[in-house]
Amino acid sequence: MPVFIIEEIGLNHNGDLDIAKKLIDVAAFAGCDAVKFQKRTPEICVPEAQKNVMRDTPWGRMTYLDYRYKVEFGKDEYGEINRYCKEKGVEWFASPWDVPSYEFLTTFDLKHVKIPSAMLTNVELLAAVASRKQSTLISTGMSTLEEVERAVAVFRSHHCPFELMHCVSTYPMANEDANLRCMGSLRERFRCDVGYSGHEKGLQISVAAVALGATSIERHVTLDRTMYGSDQAASLEPSGLIRLVRDIRIIEKALGDGQKRVLNKELPIREKLRGDKGPPVYREPRPRVQIVNELQGANGSKRAKKIPEEAI
Repeated sequence: MPVFIIEEIGLNHNGDLDIAKKLIDVAAFAGCDAVKFQKRTPEICVPEAQKNVMRDTPWGRMTYLDYRYKVEFGKDEYGEINRYCKEKGVEWFASPWDVPSYEFLTTFDLKHVKIPSAMLTNVELLAAVASRKQSTLISTGMSTLEEVERAVAVFRSHHCPFELMHCVSTYPMANEDANLRCMGSLRERFRCDVGYSGHEKGLQISVAAVALGATSIERHVTLDRTMYGSDQAASLEPSGLIRLVRDIRIIEKALGDGQKRVLNKELPIREKLRGDKGPPVYREPRPRVQIVNELQGANGSKRAKKIPEEAI
């Protein structure tokens, strides 16, 4: 299966629907499979000690709670996001930070949901998501192996499909903290697919994660890293995302199937350098659509008969 590439918009839209749409455009142009948002009920998610803390924002000085409401999308905005993503041919989903936010997301026909690292130990949320048996990505940043194990147990008890995502919850993440080999440890321990949610500045670590078997890649994306917001500095700009998707797709093809064989392309070189024509010719598989076209008469001949696809 191709790597599932997610553009994490998160809160990088800063409460502006036009910015969100531009970021969806970026994902569609780059070839991402999905965009992801974050959904909160601020009154629940903001700690009591933080609610009345004053902070400077682009909209003036306000409490942290008011700021959280300022950047939060509601029914109207997500309705338009749902419509726009369908128009652009890009899947969307979100990370709920509380049960009411997840219940809100269930009003849309979403294929996936994601448990953010911060909520990995929120058993109430885990049970609410797992009980619906919705395909779930589970981020594992700032978590112990035992905490991951307890979360996995919730999903397995509900027979809910899930994938773990290796993650380091620093913004931006230092390259030496990536610990990509942890993906293999998680895969071996839990016998499940493992992806990578990255917060580094560059592309190399995410590409290396694919080479090490990541089944999904998630990266924060912004229109401009100098924009206001805590995630902007750890985000890719559009040109970086385009290069990342390109490189991931190249790596996917380069990994191959692991079978050692002599390629037809190697035979002339083998004959020249070794003096023998080599083993029986290996016929490289042709794309299915090419076979169908040939059988149906790719040259447009009126005599060509339509071949049922199930016969191919």
